[in-house]
Amino acid sequence: MNKIIVILGMCGSGKSVFCDYLEKKNFKRIYFGEVTFDKLKESGLEVSPENERMMREKLRCDGGMGVYATLNIPKIKEAIKSSDVVVESLYSWDELKILKENFSNIVTIAIVVNKQIRYERLVNRDYRPLTYEEAATRDLTETENIRKCEPIANADYYIVNNGSIEEFYERVDEVLNEIYK
Repeated sequence: MNKIIVILGMCGSGKSVFCDYLEKKNFKRIYFGEVTFDKLKESGLEVSPENERMMREKLRCDGGMGVYATLNIPKIKEAIKSSDVVVESLYSWDELKILKENFSNIVTIAIVVNKQIRYERLVNRDYRPLTYEEAATRDLTETENIRKCEPIANADYYIVNNGSIEEFYERVDEVLNEIYK
């Protein structure tokens, strides 16, 4: 049976880099955040940290804290038929509970990084960079309003990503070997 690997971590921890790496290993990627961008586009709003936050909060207010999982279940069910799946950007405890209610083959991996390193990466990234202040605000919003820490605290595996990209990939491969042995 194909596996669903759920990647957890704070903004700037390396979730997208991890998912890019697994896509090269023929995993099908399901990006929960795509829902936010689709809804912003439908509403005629530009992509910005403020609009993204507003839309995430609106979706969760209207559909519950597990709305992203609920909206992505059909995509996961289709993808898992033919390949392993990597889920990027699961945030809330409710999202994880919904996935576990619907799938028995889930493995969670949390990527942890020192906050200062995360913030430096966010400031310097090409796509959707954040200032230190925006990153700090997002951290608070995600921990206080979304319950993002519970899935991270209960992950099956942890990867510390404070070093080089080569060290990160080495640790990813170690964890994947453990999962698939």
